[in-house]
Amino acid sequence: MLDVPLSFDFATVRKIVFGWGRRGELSRYLPTLGRKCLVVVGSRTLLQSGMANEILGLIREGDCAIADVAEIHREPLVSDVDELAKRWRWAANSEKAVIVALGGGSAIDLAKAVSARLGHPEGDSIRDYLEGVGRGLRLGRPCIPVVVLPTTAGTGTEATKNAVISNLDPPFKKSLRDDRLLPALAIVDPELAASTSRQVTAHSGMDAITQLVESYLTRRRAPIPAALAESALRLAIPDLHTLARDLTDRQAREAMSYAALVSGICLANSGLGMAHGVAASLGVHQGVPHGLACAVMLLPTLEFNRVTESERLARLAERVLDLPAAMPAEQRVDRFLDAIADLLTALGIPRRLSELGVKAEDLPTIAAGSFGSSMSGNPRQASQNDVCSVLEAVL
Repeated sequence: MLDVPLSFDFATVRKIVFGWGRRGELSRYLPTLGRKCLVVVGSRTLLQSGMANEILGLIREGDCAIADVAEIHREPLVSDVDELAKRWRWAANSEKAVIVALGGGSAIDLAKAVSARLGHPEGDSIRDYLEGVGRGLRLGRPCIPVVVLPTTAGTGTEATKNAVISNLDPPFKKSLRDDRLLPALAIVDPELAASTSRQVTAHSGMDAITQLVESYLTRRRAPIPAALAESALRLAIPDLHTLARDLTDRQAREAMSYAALVSGICLANSGLGMAHGVAASLGVHQGVPHGLACAVMLLPTLEFNRVTESERLARLAERVLDLPAAMPAEQRVDRFLDAIADLLTALGIPRRLSELGVKAEDLPTIAAGSFGSSMSGNPRQASQNDVCSVLEAVL
């Protein structure tokens, strides 16, 4: 019997092309979306490795013109979005414009936010459209089509309807969220992520796993994302273990790219929870990389939520770890938490916030900054004091 409401919406990318080496099909699909390409490249490494040049070549093969190329080497800021939208303003009135993003979550989020800003010039800044900090302006018109080629396996932003944008003064990390931000085309080629470092592989992989678990437990859970989360976690947990031993394992790379894609679909349709709420605050106030913050917060979040979600966690453990249904629920939950703990150990992920430079006096600020959209989906109601207690337990 389903324990999720049979009343839901479901939205995802218009077209997904998944498979090893399938980036070569970019030249086939791109001309159907636009002929003047604005390109966002996510890191200098992509340029130095020749990967970016390969993608630029594929764009030209599709008889498309490259109008401009922009780079992003950090999580996108409000100023990055505003400046790039100003630079590309001409595209707002061009029916042939299309944005191609090659990179991790930062490049794809920047591309989506700029796409929205070009189609919505109202307001002084993209900040006016961000949740909780702007003027509450909403997207109301189509955005310029965005094509994404993720080069990491973690954020799932290739399949989400939001773009996460940060600011330094005042410090915040907030989402621009609308179905119009779903990419027109996602080409998920696991080979593009095959050369990522051990650290990036570990952090991004744990981001995907955290998204799958939280979207399964969230109070906004729905049946399609729940089923997808189960299937992806069955692959992700053992295959991320494999990558901890051997970064060159093709099957494991494919599995993690699939898990990341599915995690984006799940979070877009079900939401997340405390681990991601705190992770955003750790990023803003402590500069902790997002995937690492999610990894550190996953177990304490599960311990907090098992008070009310033990049966559902037990069901997830049964299906993901192939445990017998006759096993007591609390024992199944313990086995699932042990599996996550073993994975963190294999990946060399720290278990204490103090190892990330967090101090006791920082906790109230981190807790106060954790109450964004992700926290609102946490299945167990949490106060600021509750979050402080969870943080203290892992300091």
